[in-house]
Amino acid sequence: MDKATILGVGVNVISLARVLDRVQTAVSSGGRLLISHVNITGLNLAYQQPWLRDFYNRCDLVYCDGMGVQLAARWIGTPLPERFTLADWVWQLALLAAERQFSLYLLGNPPGVAEKAAYKLAIGCPGLQIAGTQHGFFEISPGGVENEAVIAAINACQPKVLLVGFGMPLQERWLDENWPRLKVNVAITCGALFEYLAGDLPRGPHWMTQHYLEWLARLAISPRRYAGRYLRDIPLFVYRLVKQRLHG
Repeated sequence: MDKATILGVGVNVISLARVLDRVQTAVSSGGRLLISHVNITGLNLAYQQPWLRDFYNRCDLVYCDGMGVQLAARWIGTPLPERFTLADWVWQLALLAAERQFSLYLLGNPPGVAEKAAYKLAIGCPGLQIAGTQHGFFEISPGGVENEAVIAAINACQPKVLLVGFGMPLQERWLDENWPRLKVNVAITCGALFEYLAGDLPRGPHWMTQHYLEWLARLAISPRRYAGRYLRDIPLFVYRLVKQRLHG
């Protein structure tokens, strides 16, 4: 499968339809599939932290979750067919799960949020199986009591798809450390997805999210949460991308 290599990270040249097909195949065949998303923040973090870059490059699928990444790929000569964020395609995933009768487990975000998100998904997709939920405010150190309890709870449910939303790079670190021990077919990083589903964190209007302006909408909605990230990450990413283009 073709990849666009951006700041050392291979981003799959793949459509959303193909991602969903890979998920269905992994579940139906009993396979294993580790999926992660990248945006400008993720690529900047991977540039600074080799373990994260290695994690992305070991994933089975890394998809484009940001207009900045899509523009960068086009500029370096390996265009990506589309950009898709899980906040948009989670409903297609949920419908697929309901139709094919495979379960989801929601892990992460503040206490109570995953439960509200699960409720919204269940209402919107009758027949959807939610195997369980767990907030992300626990001690995630490998071998720690709380971490071991969470892994045991997930494995007891044996969900087909695990959604992990601790934010970058904690969700990637957690999966990097625990993926071999998880009795799930598919794991997908999801950031603040449950907050969006629960309605605790609004998204920008469609015309902004689909025209390279979701970062601006987030900045307007939650300036304290995103101002530092975007004011730092966008110029830094452009600088590093120019370096890659000029020097390889």
